Amino acid sequence: MARPSAVFLMYHELQMPGRALCYSDAGSAPYAISEREFRAQVQHLKEAGFRGLSVNQALEFREEALVAITFDDGMETDLLAAAPVLLQAGFNATFYVTCGWLGHSGHLSVSQLKDLSNQGFDIGCHSMTHAYLSDLDERGLQIEIAEPKLSLEQILGKPIHHFSCPGGRYDNRVAKIARAAGYKTVATSGIYANDRDTDPFALGRVPIQSGLPMKTFSAICTGQALPRLRAQSMLRNAAKQLLGNSLYDRMRMLLLDRGHAAR
Repeated sequence: MARPSAVFLMYHELQMPGRALCYSDAGSAPYAISEREFRAQVQHLKEAGFRGLSVNQALEFREEALVAITFDDGMETDLLAAAPVLLQAGFNATFYVTCGWLGHSGHLSVSQLKDLSNQGFDIGCHSMTHAYLSDLDERGLQIEIAEPKLSLEQILGKPIHHFSCPGGRYDNRVAKIARAAGYKTVATSGIYANDRDTDPFALGRVPIQSGLPMKTFSAICTGQALPRLRAQSMLRNAAKQLLGNSLYDRMRMLLLDRGHAAR
């Protein structure tokens, strides 16, 4: 018998009518899906019999048809757009917050973060400044992983158990420091479903991009689309290792900008 598993979905800023995106560059905009798309995806999950859960709930693997819903960065649209849709559907989620961005334009304020938490949603940490963790030394990793955990716990008055890696940059040092800091899990950008045998300090997640056909979204949630997406991800990871994070990002932005200009 197959082990129960769960696909972890990764969302970012949501597009709302009349509201400019906080990050509209060619590299970020594809990950900003519209509020309407998100609502349709949540409705599809509900009609298909899926439960949308937080990371903590999903890792119990008590149900077969489940997905973990996660948001990165700590954007204001987490509270304004995502939370109402999730509450209406009876879904939960984990919101990974970049602690140093609290109060910045377009991001959650401290009071909004407390509101999101008080509505019953799980709050996780997405580092202090969104630095690429694989580029940092040991002290830098402490600043980005351990210190924001303490800050968020002081703000919310409750423990922070879950961490997600900015840009998916991850290595064994990240897992070691996160474990020592008291986290229970680390989410990467590895394209695979998680089950009871998955290392909790190397959880897989699948980024959801704008314009995704519902058929493809459904195939992601059931796991059917993951082999193809994983192959594409492996090619990107190989390029990152070959070029380094900085040069890879410059090349990626150049190609994206050229593609946008050619439309």
